[in-house]
Amino acid sequence: MIYPSTLNFLKALKRNNNKPWFDAHRKDYEAARENFASFIGSVIEKHSKKDISITGLKPKDCMFRINRDLRFSKNKTPYKTNFGAFICFGGKKSIFSGYYFHCEPGQNFAGGGLWMPMPPELNKVRQEIDYNLDKFKKIILSKKFRSVYGELSHDDEYMLSRIPKGYDAGNPAAEYLKMKSIIAEKELKDAELTSKGLLNKILHAFEVLQPMNEFINESLREPED
Repeated sequence: MIYPSTLNFLKALKRNNNKPWFDAHRKDYEAARENFASFIGSVIEKHSKKDISITGLKPKDCMFRINRDLRFSKNKTPYKTNFGAFICFGGKKSIFSGYYFHCEPGQNFAGGGLWMPMPPELNKVRQEIDYNLDKFKKIILSKKFRSVYGELSHDDEYMLSRIPKGYDAGNPAAEYLKMKSIIAEKELKDAELTSKGLLNKILHAFEVLQPMNEFINESLREPED
């Protein structure tokens, strides 16, 4: 479980997002980060028994830094107000589809998929969806998948306005070919994060997502023509 003190630290950081405050509360940060890392370690240990591709990963391989990259951002607050981990073969910088857990009071979620891949990888996935649409739809339209995630994210930032070049507008896979990211998310309440049942909820969500990840990753492992 995630401790209430971890959520309280993140709430306080959101109100005091500056270096002097952070430095004064560094011990609180370290305790919160250790709590999150411990939980991620448990998730990896348990889920790797079903998805062997993540075997051997350590929390540090998957967790993102709390410091924000300010170089290209108008928002100059120095710290993220969440803890996040991308659990995937190759770690958080992997090109493959994986699992994600986001801990941020009021905005928690679990899920994953393929987030904003580079054009060569995205083209491979689009081709796979085009060739094997029935298989893809069977995964994401299954009762089990929809009961957890509803549907894939259709947020504007993840969608093209028109079908990509090389595909006919009437392609039956058009809805999915327009996606720039293929991700699914399940919202979690703060109370769920601090409950003893959190680990099982995350493991179930990841188990349901696994077939989609495997479909995507199979296409990414194929060599270029």
